[in-house]
Amino acid sequence: MRVCHRQPTTTSRLVVAMLLMLLPLAVWALPDPEGEVILTVSGNIAHTNVGDEAHFDAAMLMSLPTKVIETHTPWTDGPSTFEGPLARALLDAVGAESELVRVRALNDFAADIPIDNFHDYDVILALTRDGERMPIRDYGPIFVLYPFDDHPELINETIRFRSVWQVVNIHVD
Repeated sequence: MRVCHRQPTTTSRLVVAMLLMLLPLAVWALPDPEGEVILTVSGNIAHTNVGDEAHFDAAMLMSLPTKVIETHTPWTDGPSTFEGPLARALLDAVGAESELVRVRALNDFAADIPIDNFHDYDVILALTRDGERMPIRDYGPIFVLYPFDDHPELINETIRFRSVWQVVNIHVD
């Protein structure tokens, strides 16, 4: 009896690749943080690394797609340069399924932010200001920052309320 070994065709490779993409996303987990956890994401998320939550250290956050924004803010003097991951990149990384998130600060202040904001504008989770990590007393460890100078329509009470600083938790409703 002769056994014939055929090389996989382009079509069979494509079928296998498509099947792999259809594996349930819930089996995919985030890496464990190696440094101090500065952000916890909870709620309706598919990708976790500690129980049903996603914990992030600064290095994990900065490994996401980031952006640098030079802007004035209602709380700082003159323009500053802020850098951090795009908020929408974080939500993609955790597999968020919602239209709204609740962002909570160290002092328990919380604001609800429609996820559309993160797609309509390059909102970042700023970790640095002018090249330096932001300490807690100066808006750190994380500051939800809208690109105010690029979009003057953002300078309003609603967006100021959503610009939470000292962020420690994001809950996906």
